[in-house]
Amino acid sequence: MYAGTFPSDAPPAPYAGADLPAYVRGEGVLRMRFAPRPRGTEAIDLRESGGFRVRFPRVGPCEAVMINTGGGMTGGDRLSVDITLEAGAEAIATTQSAEKVYRSTGAATQVDVRLALAGGSRFAWLPQESILFDRARLSRRFAVEMAGDARLTLAESITFGRGAMGEEVRNAALADTWRVRRDGELLFAENIRLDGDLAALLDRPAIGGAARDVATMLHVAPDAEARIDEARDALEGAESDCGASAWSGMMVVRFAAPSPAVVRRDLARFLQAFRSGPLPRVWQC
Repeated sequence: MYAGTFPSDAPPAPYAGADLPAYVRGEGVLRMRFAPRPRGTEAIDLRESGGFRVRFPRVGPCEAVMINTGGGMTGGDRLSVDITLEAGAEAIATTQSAEKVYRSTGAATQVDVRLALAGGSRFAWLPQESILFDRARLSRRFAVEMAGDARLTLAESITFGRGAMGEEVRNAALADTWRVRRDGELLFAENIRLDGDLAALLDRPAIGGAARDVATMLHVAPDAEARIDEARDALEGAESDCGASAWSGMMVVRFAAPSPAVVRRDLARFLQAFRSGPLPRVWQC
């Protein structure tokens, strides 16, 4: 057994002024285009740069596993993900592991995700959780353009500190923006902004109720509202605070709990039941 300490895991030093220069910050780009082929959906175009890679398991449905070879992100790092599904394509995107967002000396970590879903396509965005360390600053944006008969399942989970190691996020910032347009019209818009002592904010009953992990699943499909009872049945037995609502051809399911393990387990069990199939294999590693 051994214990390793990374610079970003160590107690933060006092902020000394300007942020690190841009040339030492990471800037990643992932571009993927999927199209139906005789053997099923395939990636017909791929671009990867800046320490981010994509790998495709050779069995099962078309699954893109996104890999951060740097092991995490910190202040000033940027990642742009652009995924397009042509008409009739079906694909899943996930991550090899949880994404760590380390402390920043000033600048925000920026993540921009753009999804374009053509008619009759199906896409599931199922990354593993993002872990925010103390003094992290994360700015994340989702922009989705989808056809009226396309289907989207988007699930995201955020862990605030590594509770098993006694960590609390006492000084950090999170800005999370979601915009989903269907046939060009705005369908879903959500802004979350937390800044300062996140542990104290999350302890407030109206914000987190002492949660240290929260997850959201957004499902947009022509039959989304008709499946609300099915979704609520799938939540039976969950240990986290959770609930499901449906309107305007979409469904939103939320989870919150003091334990990240509880949220991960409840979210995984729900997704397996709701999607009627196994989660990406990397979730089980």
